[in-house]
Amino acid sequence: MLIREKYLTQIRDFYEETSLIKIIYGLRRSGKSVILTQIIDELKEKGIKEEQIIYINFESLDYSFIKTAKDLNDYIKGLMKNKEKYYVFLDEIQKVEEFEKGINSLRITNQFSIFITGSNSKMTFLELSTDLSGRYVSFRVLPLSFKEIVELTNTPKEKYKKLLLDIFEWGALPQRFSFENERAKLNYISDVYDSILLKDVVERLNIKDITSFNKILQYVLETEGKEFSATNVLNYLKTEHHEIATDTLYNYLEALCSTFIMNKVYRYDIQGKSVLKTLNKYYASDLGVKKIKTNNKELNYSNALENIVYNDLLAKGYEVYIGKTKKGEVDFVATKNNDLKYVQVCYTLSSEETIKREFGAFDGINDSYSKYVISLDEENYSRNGIKHINVFDFLMNEGF
Repeated sequence: MLIREKYLTQIRDFYEETSLIKIIYGLRRSGKSVILTQIIDELKEKGIKEEQIIYINFESLDYSFIKTAKDLNDYIKGLMKNKEKYYVFLDEIQKVEEFEKGINSLRITNQFSIFITGSNSKMTFLELSTDLSGRYVSFRVLPLSFKEIVELTNTPKEKYKKLLLDIFEWGALPQRFSFENERAKLNYISDVYDSILLKDVVERLNIKDITSFNKILQYVLETEGKEFSATNVLNYLKTEHHEIATDTLYNYLEALCSTFIMNKVYRYDIQGKSVLKTLNKYYASDLGVKKIKTNNKELNYSNALENIVYNDLLAKGYEVYIGKTKKGEVDFVATKNNDLKYVQVCYTLSSEETIKREFGAFDGINDSYSKYVISLDEENYSRNGIKHINVFDFLMNEGF
């Protein structure tokens, strides 16, 4: 089993904390439950007794009787046998009505260290009720990074490109690496997204027009990396005989993001040093969704690489924006710990014209922040203070 050390390192400092709820959230099947299991294993290694650990997976019918906050509170407290600290793990807890109230009731006893997971934005500060306001820490789990996949598959360096192209096509959900033939992988990825549609989009978000929802997802995926235009989407839907209102479109787009299928990326005005709320772009949390939700048979390697670099920046803890300049744009503006980096992504710097275009994207940016061009090229094209990085060097290291 791959140890998700990147996430465990972030969470370990809070293992014994009873005043803060630990929230682990992200796309379904991205590995949240495995991380809970790994935390439990570490607690046992520290000497925590089995009876002090309570684990509930709300996907299991065994716990279908826990429907409300009171049900949750009563059941957990009913398992207490002594005054020792209990470690409570609640997997996919968004199924419980007003679960925040139940969790807060447990929290105030100071006898429970509570960990919860969820697969939609109910698990983020955007939607959590005031019952948990200021009383939690959250950790977003992404599908496997390239570095994690190399470790999982024991891939040697000379096969990195082959592995990258495999990720372009099939994505990075952990369990899909258990399947070798294409039919099994395709069935698995389809099942994951069918589960998201049924459990998160239909049941929780109450979106009934799944046909239009899928058409919108298809359009966003096929125009990934381009400026988003509501007018273009609505016109596309008309040609597909699926007319919807503008408000409905934005509700569906929000559903794509709140279930972590897609990430909305805002623009950053480099001259004005401000975040813009218009002309944003969308990137997939996992590239495997394109395999089942688009009609494109040919992979766009440049878009796929851009998407992977974006996801890797997120996994490394950066806030990521699209950079707006007076002349055009820079692929990414990545910020962390009061530092800022400009990043341009290109599959290969195959000609002098391409080199001039990619490095020229930074023209007019006169501040002192670092500028990078990332590509598959092994030759170092660094120039004029702009650093060129091979994509595998970037993906296999924690920083730039």
